[in-house]
Amino acid sequence: MATEPNGHELTRWKIHGERLVDDTRRLRLSIASVELPDGVTFEQYVLRIPKAAMMAVLDDQDRVLMMWRHRFIIDRWVWELPGGYADPNEDPAKTAAREVEEETGWRPLDVEPLGSLQPMVGSADAENLLYVARGAEYVGEPEDINEAERVAWIELDSIRDRIAKGEIVGAASQVALLHVLAFHR
Repeated sequence: MATEPNGHELTRWKIHGERLVDDTRRLRLSIASVELPDGVTFEQYVLRIPKAAMMAVLDDQDRVLMMWRHRFIIDRWVWELPGGYADPNEDPAKTAAREVEEETGWRPLDVEPLGSLQPMVGSADAENLLYVARGAEYVGEPEDINEAERVAWIELDSIRDRIAKGEIVGAASQVALLHVLAFHR
């Protein structure tokens, strides 16, 4: 059993097995048999999703590049940062930059990591790797016409209000944007 530096024993949930429900290119769904430290047992659905990489692209006018798109699962129009699934053999920063260019027509410059998050840590392994770019060059119309209804530079000063109004609901977009507002202005 693991212990803290002060000697306190850490409790850990025990996994007695997982049975596969579905396994596709973008999702692995299983049911885990779990035992809590107090002996209670239960079954839990577990989602394993490939890593995704997203990028907040900032310009010199205190704006961020975003996409207005319809998300059919929640049936809402929302603003999101560009990004996508990380290819297994590609540096995630390059994935994020490639996705920005394909989805928006802008090539990001001066890319640096912001961090990562797990948006549904209680039931999914779906790591989102976040990046920020300072500047971008326009290279033409977006290659992927299915990604966004509109691409726009959004004032950073409007981000908190857009989140409050429910216009920005994605966890990775919110975390990256709030990080930018707190530390990168």
